[in-house]
Amino acid sequence: MRTAGPSLLSRLVRRLIIALYRWRGYQLEDNYPAPRRCIIIGVPHTTNWDFVFFLGATAEAGIRPSFMGKHTLFAWPMTRFMYDMGGVSVDRSAKGRNYVDQVVDAFAGAEELALVVAPEGTRSASRPWRSGFYHIAHKAGVALVPAWVEDKTRRGGIGPAIMPSGDYAGDLAKLLAYYRSVMPGHPRWALLEAAITEERSEAHA
Repeated sequence: MRTAGPSLLSRLVRRLIIALYRWRGYQLEDNYPAPRRCIIIGVPHTTNWDFVFFLGATAEAGIRPSFMGKHTLFAWPMTRFMYDMGGVSVDRSAKGRNYVDQVVDAFAGAEELALVVAPEGTRSASRPWRSGFYHIAHKAGVALVPAWVEDKTRRGGIGPAIMPSGDYAGDLAKLLAYYRSVMPGHPRWALLEAAITEERSEAHA
């Protein structure tokens, strides 16, 4: 849980990141209203500047973003700073309680939680999207909000919310349609196509 008020350090870091966002000249082209409880999908993840964009863009949109972090990062003396910055502690080594259920519990105890997730995993993504973000959203009953950034042109956006239906491949196809509409021809969408194909193949096996 977060402390009563943000620390001086977290306020300074947040202001610095927002200043960098403005200095870089990012343009928020799409800015659909996001639910108070949702998972914001941040793609394509190609550079460390993506973090600056998503924090700055969510601030511009009036959203307080959160992120998942390894539980060891929340140990003293970083505890207050991590929670102030929106961290959600996850212990992937916990027996009988996987990280999906831990984050679902965090949603259950929060009136407002906008969790930013990068399903590609790394900047040099080479595998289909990881599905954890979807399982969290479906089990928690919260919306998926597609967000995007193109660092070369300093463009980005926050798209329309999609409620997960339980049809993973079908919902990914909806996300793909949106991403293609704002960033047509981007090579990273092949990874999303691969995730859809893989899911449909397993469903019919």
